[in-house]
Amino acid sequence: MKIDGLNIAVIGGGIGGLAAALAFRRAGASVTVYEQAEAIREVGAGLQLSPNGLKVIEALGLPLAPGGAPRAAAVSLRDYRAGREVLRLDLGRLGPGMEYRLVHRADLIDMLASAVREEGGKIRLLQKLGSVSPGARPEAHMANGDRISADLILGADGLHSVVRAALNGAAPPHFTGQVAWRAVVPNVVNHPPEARVHMGPHRHVVSYPLRDGAEVNLVAVQERADWTEESWSLTGDPADLRAAFSDFGGDTARLLAEADVPGLWGLFRHPVAETWHGEGVALLGDAAHPTLPFLAQGANLALEDAWELFDACRAAPSLEAGLTAYQKRRQERARRVIAAANGNAWKYHLAMPGLRDAAHLVLRAGGKFAPDLMLRQFDWLYRYDPTAPTFG
Repeated sequence: MKIDGLNIAVIGGGIGGLAAALAFRRAGASVTVYEQAEAIREVGAGLQLSPNGLKVIEALGLPLAPGGAPRAAAVSLRDYRAGREVLRLDLGRLGPGMEYRLVHRADLIDMLASAVREEGGKIRLLQKLGSVSPGARPEAHMANGDRISADLILGADGLHSVVRAALNGAAPPHFTGQVAWRAVVPNVVNHPPEARVHMGPHRHVVSYPLRDGAEVNLVAVQERADWTEESWSLTGDPADLRAAFSDFGGDTARLLAEADVPGLWGLFRHPVAETWHGEGVALLGDAAHPTLPFLAQGANLALEDAWELFDACRAAPSLEAGLTAYQKRRQERARRVIAAANGNAWKYHLAMPGLRDAAHLVLRAGGKFAPDLMLRQFDWLYRYDPTAPTFG
């Protein structure tokens, strides 16, 4: 179908919404992004861009400066006690064109928003969505009373998506029994350019450097019996964080000591949406498939969605056919990635000493005697190319 001249309203100024806005705008669509915050920003968090997500960044023609987004040399699984390495996945073995970058989320958001504006796309702030009405000419009803009509409304409105609820009804999330602490701290340990997972009983800590190695991103996950609120904006007591991980040694203890105002949120499991589109309306990113942070794929899935939604629409004879093809491409992929993320938590949190030691022994043996085989188990994830020639 012809993208040039299409009128598109994107609800949500996160990674997926901005990437989709940029792709459609560059093809000639009239695009406006509606963001409920007072500014397009994302602070205090890092993300891992694996090759599948970076393919979209490349297709959009966006540069990631090596200093600002260091290339990861490895993913390193480590025992919590003294930081001893259990398994090293050498990302250099992925081969040419398969980069893995460590990025501050705010830097990626800024880059995408700037590109949308430079291409003539509009970004409107303080725009909270109240409801959405699919139809031949869908409408978004804003909390301030405005009504926005478009050819296509994209629901990139995140975890508590109004657009998802309109297409699928309410789906209460399930608390996983885990909470996550988040902080960006100074790199006081000379953290190398790699993502480390420090595995302990009922807990784990992920660390990796950002911004030319000046900072380190920390995500510390702890099992808990209960939690009431699902939010990305709560803060926790740094003393509680350090107490919860007081037996973690090596560099982890020094990094946790630098966390002055850690974020804290409960981890909830959501089902992948059954319906990704209605007439003139579609979902992408967390609005379609919220994921737990155990495979580092939330941002990568959002980027994949953005590109494949755009590609499916431009290849289809009509908008409806494009949205149908988009859901067909994306739904099973999202389910597989999220199932893999869900399965990682228990592997990181083994508590019985004998079982944990045996599991670590197997990982060490695999890394020593079959390093390529250990890495190839992720081929289905990292070698997926959402920008490959149009299909289905």
